[in-house]
Amino acid sequence: MARKYSLQKNKRFLGYAFTSPWILGFLMFTLYPFAASIYYSLTDYSVLNAPEFVGVGNYVTLFSKDPLFWKSLYNTLYYAVISLPLQILVALGLATLLNQRVRGLAVFRTIFYLPSIVPIVGASIVWMWLLNPQYGIINGILYALGINGPGWITDPVWSKPSLIIMSLWGVGGSMIIYLAALQDVPVQLYEASELDGASPLHKFRHVTLPMISPAIFFQLVMGLIGALQYFTQAYVMTQGGPADSTLFYSLYLYNNAFRYFKMGYASAMAWILFIIILVLTLLVFRTSRSWVYYAGGR
Repeated sequence: MARKYSLQKNKRFLGYAFTSPWILGFLMFTLYPFAASIYYSLTDYSVLNAPEFVGVGNYVTLFSKDPLFWKSLYNTLYYAVISLPLQILVALGLATLLNQRVRGLAVFRTIFYLPSIVPIVGASIVWMWLLNPQYGIINGILYALGINGPGWITDPVWSKPSLIIMSLWGVGGSMIIYLAALQDVPVQLYEASELDGASPLHKFRHVTLPMISPAIFFQLVMGLIGALQYFTQAYVMTQGGPADSTLFYSLYLYNNAFRYFKMGYASAMAWILFIIILVLTLLVFRTSRSWVYYAGGR
């Protein structure tokens, strides 16, 4: 009995020893910053000076005295509401096309997937040249067709649509997930629907979409979280301009934290963003009961 207890104790010790790097990393780099941000959101903290407790003052200022807070929130929601459905539709459309039996299919799949593995900063720089209103390739093509191209990222009206168009260029990762889901749809279901006289459109609507709805649900949740944290492209390409038209929430949070050294204010913004993402994600999960189908049961 004593030997058995000793062996169990040794196994427990080895288990803790092997998991200790992760546990320590979680405590230092996740749990502590998580808890500290709650405290800092209730303080006036500039990093250079000791935090001064102000209660909910940061939150009151954000909601009642900071027009850029509402501007950045609007820009972010505008981007999310338009870009996310478009990304899902484009990725699903590409996956459907690349699921057909045509010659050179592997080459086409590779071509459409490659943009998604290009580093975001590098892609942003390339798109800055493509969308340049004077020397850009896109306006050059439009000019050759007799069309005066817009100002793109230099125009407050076109800046957000420009970033939305750019986001469609990198849907290759989502396309691969949809493609895998499409190839997992049982062939028997298509055969049965054909016997019932279903058209291709009816087969796609009543067979394909329900069977790949878990993949759509996954991409919707991940895309929503990513869209609400949109940062890198705006930071590299526009710095929030022109006229704050691309001042997204995460970019404004970054500016408050690392440009203006208002770390307490930025912490309050981070918690507001966390609550928004949490509420919207829970809402998506709640509505998924009515449209997501799992073949093995709910």
